[in-house]
Amino acid sequence: MAIKYWEFEDAPLREKLKNVNVKDVAKIFYDNETEAYRFSLLLSEVKKKGSLRLKEVPGSIPIATAKRYLDFAVQVGLLKHESNMYSLTDRFTKPFRNIATYIKAWQDTQKEEDLSVQFANAKFEKQEKRGGKQAQPSAAAGDASTQQA
Repeated sequence: MAIKYWEFEDAPLREKLKNVNVKDVAKIFYDNETEAYRFSLLLSEVKKKGSLRLKEVPGSIPIATAKRYLDFAVQVGLLKHESNMYSLTDRFTKPFRNIATYIKAWQDTQKEEDLSVQFANAKFEKQEKRGGKQAQPSAAAGDASTQQA
């Protein structure tokens, strides 16, 4: 985690609370722009809908990736996972009090945020499959040719 604790001391926190956004919430946990974008997109979806199931995840994020980010949010206390649904919660420990204050302020705002502007350098497209089993269409064609011979 890349928590910049000095930003969440009392004086800087008061300034940050004047203009809260999900990007700052995601940047607490992720330095990578793409990871922060995905995390904030999922948090925004949960906030918008009230709760989120894995089958309701936006198509731009693979379900396995979304599950990993949502489970991380459960671990850090941002979300709760009950009845196959993820929903907002605030279960923070004392060291995260000011960060929790900022996140709670973000949860309570009704402002619509444009994530594509906030995360201009993030990769928005779905990643191509890198490995695993490949479909073998040549084997099926080979079976047909041996049957004719």
